[in-house]
Amino acid sequence: MDIVKVFASNLKKYRTQKGLSQEAFAEISGLHRTYISAIEREKRSIALENIQKIADALEIETYLLFIDKNVSG
Repeated sequence: MDIVKVFASNLKKYRTQKGLSQEAFAEISGLHRTYISAIEREKRSIALENIQKIADALEIETYLLFIDKNVSG
């Protein structure tokens, strides 16, 4: 499993499900829009504190950002 890819995909999925642009989401999460963009494009690693900020802003449990829906089993 490529955890960076899974996280990026899940972030984008949950963000768009909430109808949020990267800019609006960045404001809610307290992170910069270019940082959110880089995460979604798999160009940045992410600190644990920021993972929690993202989950809180999405109003989801943190672990959901790490579940690979493409893995069968």
